[in-house]
Amino acid sequence: MTKIKEVVQELERYAPPAYQESYDNALLQVGDPEATVTRVLVTLDCTLEVVLEAVDRGCNLIVAHHPVIFKPLKSLTGKTPVERILLKALEHKIAIFACHTNLDHVHNGVNAKLCEKLGIINTKVLAPKTGTLAKLETYVPLEDTEKVLAALHKAGAGQIGDYSDCSFRITGTGRFTPNLQANPHIGEPGKTEETIENRIEVVFPAYKQTQIMRALLQAHPYEEVAHYLVALQNENQEVGAGMVGDLEEPLYTDAFLYHLKERLKINTFRHTAWPQKPIKRVAVCGGAGSFLIRQAKAAGADVFLTADLKYHEFFEANAQMALVDVGHYESEVYTKELFYDILTKSFANFAVDLSYTNTNPVRHS
Repeated sequence: MTKIKEVVQELERYAPPAYQESYDNALLQVGDPEATVTRVLVTLDCTLEVVLEAVDRGCNLIVAHHPVIFKPLKSLTGKTPVERILLKALEHKIAIFACHTNLDHVHNGVNAKLCEKLGIINTKVLAPKTGTLAKLETYVPLEDTEKVLAALHKAGAGQIGDYSDCSFRITGTGRFTPNLQANPHIGEPGKTEETIENRIEVVFPAYKQTQIMRALLQAHPYEEVAHYLVALQNENQEVGAGMVGDLEEPLYTDAFLYHLKERLKINTFRHTAWPQKPIKRVAVCGGAGSFLIRQAKAAGADVFLTADLKYHEFFEANAQMALVDVGHYESEVYTKELFYDILTKSFANFAVDLSYTNTNPVRHS
C-alpha cells in the first residue's frame, strides 16, 4: 500500500522543491498525505473537468504541472473557479499535487521531454542556475576516510553530471589539544596531539546540506568535527531554464515544418522568418520563455521554440535565428507523459492514467 506522501516524496526527489521559482507553489495543495493511493491521474492543468474525470476513473490523487493555488485564499465558498475545483476535490477526497517550475528546472524535466519529442540530441541546460551548489571540507583520520566518504556519497554528495562518488583529498598533519573535559578519539586530555589526516572535499546540492551534515557527524569518529561549508557560485549544469541541442540531421525549412507539426501534433504556430540555411541547433523552453532569447542566440541556436511571445519580442530574433511560439499548452502538454514515466517506474501497486481532458483554454479558428 502506497501513501500519497510517498508519491509526493518520489516526485520531489526527481524535481526538488528548492529549485522552484519564488513565486511558485509546487506542493501537495489539497488532500491527506497519509491517505492510501488508489489510482493517479496525471495532467497539465487541474481544472474542474479534470477533477470530475478523476472521480469517474476512481483516482484519488491528481498530479498536475500547473498549481491550482497560486495566490492565498481568503475564503472557500465556490465563488471562483479555483474555489470550485478545491471544493469538488475535497468533496470526493481527491488530493492535488503540483510539480511546476522545479520540474522545469531539472535537466531531466519538462524541457528534456520536449527535446525527446522533437528528436533533439546532445542536450544541455540553456541557462544553468548559480547558487545551488555548496562544498564541504573536513578532516578525517586516514583509517576512517573511506567510511566518512561512503556516508557523504550516500547522503547525496559528490554527484557531478555523469560521475558519482566524486571527491578530493590531500594528506597532512592535524594538531590539537583536548581540554580536561574532552573525550578524544585520538590522544589524551590536556596533551597536545599531532596525527596524520586526510582533508576531503565534496560538492553537493545546497538544499541537501542538512542531510549531508547529519551523515558527516554520524560517520566521523571525532568528538568535535572540524569542517567548512562554502556556498558556491558555480553554474549548476543540471539545473536551470531551457535546453539546447541538435537535430539528428539538419533540416531545411519545409522539412523542419513538417517535423515540428508531426512531432508535436500541431497544425499552426507563430514564428519569425526562417534562417537561410539548414536547421541543426534548436533551443527550447516549455511555457513562457522570452527571457531566454539572448541565451538561445549565444548558444548558436538556429531556432528557439517556446511559448507566450509578445509582438515586440519577435523582433529580438534579429535575423540571427528563428523564434517559434507553439503555444503554452502545446509546449508543455507532454509533461503528462513525464509524470507517467516517473510514477510507473517507481510504483507498481497502483494504476497511473493520462488525463484525456483537453485543458487548453486557447482555441484557433
